[in-house]
Amino acid sequence: PAMKKRVLFLCTGSSARSLIAEALLQNKAGAFFDVFSAGTAPAGVDSRTLEAIRQFGLPIEGLRSKSISEFAGQRFDYVITLCDKARQECGSFPDAGEIIAWDFEDPKSRSGLKPFQLTLKELNDRINMFVLIQSKA
Repeated sequence: PAMKKRVLFLCTGSSARSLIAEALLQNKAGAFFDVFSAGTAPAGVDSRTLEAIRQFGLPIEGLRSKSISEFAGQRFDYVITLCDKARQECGSFPDAGEIIAWDFEDPKSRSGLKPFQLTLKELNDRINMFVLIQSKA
């Protein structure tokens, strides 16, 4: 099999969006991608993130809030930013083959579990599209 492509999802806090994206892509296409997530200012994992992922039926083992500095000097085929702030701060990620900017509202800005489930659903749709495009490439 071909080398796996390396994908890094970035948001500001590494507490919701990037972790959800990591769990989704890992589950959907872990055979084709090595998937990582990080934040520009990691804030710890929001418990609602794990609850939404678990309710969706995905494993949450190993998901943790990480700083982008953990990945300094590593090469990624794709760096996908999930908010404008991350895009501004990491728009010139030196070791990225391609930087893709997606913009998803931070679910933490709203109360309850529903925003997290909505973010998961929207990311799931976008990641399905990403996988589809990649599998054709």
